[in-house]
Amino acid sequence: MIWFILLFPLLGVLINGFFGYRLGKRVVGIVGPAAVGLAFLAACGMFLGVIQSPHAVVNTLYSWITVGDFDVSLSLRADPLSSLMTLVVSGVGFLIHVYSVGYMAEDERFIRFFTQLNLFAFSMLLLVLAGNFLIMFVGWELVGLCSYLLIGFWFEREAPADAGKKAFLVTRIGDFGFALGVMLIFATFGTLDFDQVFERAPELLDGTIATAITLLLFTGAVGKSAQIPLYVWLPDAMEGPTPVSALIHAATMVTAGVYMVARTHVLFELAPLSMGVVAWIGVVTAFFAATMALVQNDLKRILAYSTISQLGYMFMGVGVGAYAAGIFHLTTHAFFKALLFLSAGSVMHALSGELNIQKMGGLKDKIRWTYWTFLAGALALSGFPFFSGFFSKDEILWKAYQNAGFWLWLVGIVTAFMTAFYSFRAVFVPFWGQSRLDKKIAHHVHESPRVMIVPLVLLAVLAFLGGYMGLPHFLGGSAVEGFLSPVFAAEEGTHAVEVGAHTAGVGLEVAFLGISVVVALAGIGLAYFMYVARPTVPVALARGLGPLYILLSNKYYIDELYMAVLVNPLKGLAGWLARVFDARGIDGLVNGLAAFFGWSGQTTRQVQTGSVRHYALSILLGVVVMVGYFVLR
Repeated sequence: MIWFILLFPLLGVLINGFFGYRLGKRVVGIVGPAAVGLAFLAACGMFLGVIQSPHAVVNTLYSWITVGDFDVSLSLRADPLSSLMTLVVSGVGFLIHVYSVGYMAEDERFIRFFTQLNLFAFSMLLLVLAGNFLIMFVGWELVGLCSYLLIGFWFEREAPADAGKKAFLVTRIGDFGFALGVMLIFATFGTLDFDQVFERAPELLDGTIATAITLLLFTGAVGKSAQIPLYVWLPDAMEGPTPVSALIHAATMVTAGVYMVARTHVLFELAPLSMGVVAWIGVVTAFFAATMALVQNDLKRILAYSTISQLGYMFMGVGVGAYAAGIFHLTTHAFFKALLFLSAGSVMHALSGELNIQKMGGLKDKIRWTYWTFLAGALALSGFPFFSGFFSKDEILWKAYQNAGFWLWLVGIVTAFMTAFYSFRAVFVPFWGQSRLDKKIAHHVHESPRVMIVPLVLLAVLAFLGGYMGLPHFLGGSAVEGFLSPVFAAEEGTHAVEVGAHTAGVGLEVAFLGISVVVALAGIGLAYFMYVARPTVPVALARGLGPLYILLSNKYYIDELYMAVLVNPLKGLAGWLARVFDARGIDGLVNGLAAFFGWSGQTTRQVQTGSVRHYALSILLGVVVMVGYFVLR
């Protein structure tokens, strides 16, 4: 089934891309979702096969590149990790495709949109199914290309065009590091095949080389998964159509970095420093992004900073050796974050594109389906008891305490409080209270069509039930951890951050789970107090905090700092190179050579007089010179 998982989305790209304008919107609106839906069915078939035989199977189609010692095959890998990832990508991706039929119905580039959306799904599936580093890198670059195309989909507007370029350029920085890491792997092992590299890693790698390889690979993950310092592209990616935001944040693109670290965990286990860097970059990013989400008024930007923060949790999980916990949170996050973005798109659909939550209010009685589904996503994101985020995020926090000590857990639990607060700020401000809608918009508020509502309802069910596949050990154990155990084997539960490792019993685990519940409820309660019970408090608090509120509202001025320190100097350097070095140096050299040879040609052409007597005299003089030379010598 593994080749069909890629074949169906690729067929969708080819059919819609080459024949879409002849087939029309109606057919394209069927082919696009059907291509990913069939890929999901094929992924289910592979999943059943992996359950029966959990050991990795590498399916090679043919030898792709053979040059000297460099031999790479077009091969795909079926194992529990790739199987789970394909289910997430194709399953959530299918629901997003169905939703897009309604959301993009009136767009004049409907056919182009579904062609690129199918290509996005194909690229991510290729990445997670890759059997070697080069095929993974091809998928890695293709998702970057698709993000550029889809974020800047409305390229006639300045903001989306700039956002697409920003995403492309920032992620290229990380991809350069990833490419260097792949090259260093080949230089060290003489192969890019996963199995061969992982099998020989303990023998061939010393601490320095292992650290260099893993830090280079993680640089790629920092760019692709929007971690500090390369996170700045993701909030601006909201300029693309909302289904694109959902696909990037939930099923593709940003999850690639977490998957890559989990896939290459054998290398990371040999580099304790790299493991520590992954864990601390993750938790600091989670905290940092959550602080910015607290004060944003753009609904999609709140969710964007939330994604950056939740990805930080995932990296914290894999950084402390809890690989299954990190992948579990990736899975549940796909459910509730896709739900939240698509619900935000439904709000936009109802309010003619409005996204400022301060201009909303009272929507829960006007768009009920959207409200209840958004509420389910917010409950899951905030870690409300028995919703999916409750199980997956707290599993990471517990493993962080066990494997890395108190301080990592403390930053994570403080971030969890902020997460619950801003999640329900995004519920109470737009959906509760008095309406603050513009009168022109208020008369046209309407619920989204069923083609958009049905995916929301299904994702809401997954946001609630998805966590039950990863129950704590004292409640029967995690099915996800058991399913992924053949991939992570002895490494699962170990880590390279050996500071203050803890072993604890069930009682302490229950106590920490209780703390997480209290923290989540406290965050929700504070949001209710500030935005429902006492709505004047936020304004007074913003005035009281003054500079801090301005700092958070302006996102710590990081974009401005990058512009001043990096972008503008580089643009200035590029301008100088264009005006001076290129025009006067390169062009001057080339033009000077041309002028010299032109002058020499003009000068020497004068000896060509056309007179036979002149030529005879020249021959005579030449003979005299030669004879004189030999005589005098």
